[in-house]
Amino acid sequence: MNSFQQPASLAKPNGFSHTARSEGGTTIYVSGQVAYDGAGGVVGEGDLAAQTHQVYLNIQRALQAQGASMDDLVKTVLFVRDLDPDKARIIREARASFLRSDGPPASTMVGVSSLARPDLLLEVEAIAVVH
Repeated sequence: MNSFQQPASLAKPNGFSHTARSEGGTTIYVSGQVAYDGAGGVVGEGDLAAQTHQVYLNIQRALQAQGASMDDLVKTVLFVRDLDPDKARIIREARASFLRSDGPPASTMVGVSSLARPDLLLEVEAIAVVH
């Protein structure tokens, strides 16, 4: 079972949970996903919202291949090229439809100067636990 907590002693999170607890189950690690379509082309060049949507769609597809769903996510790590508050907002809005509003995963967002290709704006690693 996965449970998510927002301790009252910590600042209210925006689109993530401060803690995720999982007991038992199978852990699935998803390698960093970027905005590639099935053929390896970049989706949404220059458009962070479109790339975020594609990244989370790729995570969803990777989890489905392992018999899991987005509801099984417990942790994500986001690497954002040239992160600033506006980019963080765009990402939170674009990923919202993929995440549980009542228990989004624990999450870390890190600004980076570059990713594997110059046209990529975001990469996301994910961990899920299936019960």
